[in-house]
This record gives sequence, structure tokens and C-alpha cells, in this order.
Amino acid sequence: MPEGDTVWRTAAILRQHLAGRTLTRCDVRVPRFATVNLAGQVVDEVLSRGKHLFIRVGPASIHSHLKMDGSWRVGDRPIRVDHRARIVLEAGAVRAVGVDLGVLEVLARDRDADAVAHLGPDLLGPDWDAARAAANLAARPDRPLAEALLDQRVLAGVGNVYCNELCFVAGHLPTAAVGALAEPHRLVARARDMLWTNRFRWNRCTTGDTRPGRQLWVYGRAGQPCRRCHTRVEYGESSGTGTRVTYWCPVCQR
Repeated sequence: MPEGDTVWRTAAILRQHLAGRTLTRCDVRVPRFATVNLAGQVVDEVLSRGKHLFIRVGPASIHSHLKMDGSWRVGDRPIRVDHRARIVLEAGAVRAVGVDLGVLEVLARDRDADAVAHLGPDLLGPDWDAARAAANLAARPDRPLAEALLDQRVLAGVGNVYCNELCFVAGHLPTAAVGALAEPHRLVARARDMLWTNRFRWNRCTTGDTRPGRQLWVYGRAGQPCRRCHTRVEYGESSGTGTRVTYWCPVCQR
């Protein structure tokens, strides 16, 4: 599933191509909203909130969530449109296609914030609140750490890659209780730093070493040596994280 930095970057690219332009085509391929036609309206802004993306056009707001396989493709035409397209927007020579979007709906612009009112502080948002995020994280000390980090109501933007990497840098197993954290605010600050640093990168890096194959601590490295102690990195599925795959070093993480 795309993480908060991917959605933030996608919003930035859509903003670059569409903001201030008048739509010349609006083809929504979701039955409930198939009659919506925003052609002739100006795209005022594109913004992200956690893993959610909003394109505000005239009186409406196009709300999308990439879920597992979704993406937005944008550029000068032609951008391919096939059966996976959920929406096609055009503004003159520019075409933006939402492909395999997990969520696509057209909302009243003045109420679109209701769709994300349940989210915790956005790690990449202008209203980021570290103190509130740390309090949310510590609110249930018996909860597994990975489960809490992936809960968008705690803080918005962490996906499975960052979840595993954050557990490693914190020195705790993904299944360890949140209460094992001596300083929750430090982990929250590290989460913010990771996403902020990677917001312009397609190949994210959490180790500080951007060379190919060296960017991540544990995620996707099952069976390989830990970068710190050289113990074999383990992996498994955790029901507490929605049966997502987790990676950890059995020596560096308690």
C-alpha cells in the first residue's frame, strides 16, 4: 500500500499539472458518480491528508485513496486509458488518469474534510502536531507497536514499510507493547523525519545511505544480515497489523 510520502508526492505532481487550469474533460467511471461532469470548472487546489488525496474543482472535491494498487498518472497526452481507469481528467493537453483507485468519490467541497475527520495528525501536513500524535500513540500502552503505528487514527501517513523501519530504529519488535517505549515522542519525531526526508523521492531511504540495496534497515530484507549486528533478519505475518508481513532483527529489537 502506498505510504503518506507517495500520496503527498502524487498530490504535488497533480497540483503542478492541474492547479489553475480549466477542465475540458471529466469522465468518472464509478457508477454512483458517473453523471458528474466538472468540465468547465477550474482546479483550485490539490492536497493530501495522510493517505487521502483531494482535487478541489469548483464546488466539488474529488476524493481518492490509492489502497493497495491505485495510482494517478498525469502528463501531456496521450496517457493510456484502459479498463482500470476510474476517472479521467483533462485540461487542454494535460491528462490525469486515476487507475485502480481503492476509493473514488465526488464530495461537496465545503464538506470534504468530513471524509478524513477520523485521522490523527498528518505527518506531512501543515498542521502537524507532534504532541498530539505522541499522546495518541501512548494512549493504549498494551497495544502492539506495529498495530498502533499503522492505525491512521493515531498518526496519518505510516504504511508497512515505515512501520517496520520505525520498529527497528526504536529497538522493539513489531509485536512489542507500545508501553515498552520509554519516549513515545521520540518515535513520533523519527516518523515525521523519515516521511519528510523522503517526500520527494520515489526510492525511499531510511538508513541515510541512498546507494541501491542499502536504503532500508529491515523491510524486504528477510534472510539477509542485519546492517548493525549481522544477525539474519526474520520475517512473518502479524494478525495485529491486518496480517501484514513484518521484518525484524531478533538481536537489535526487543
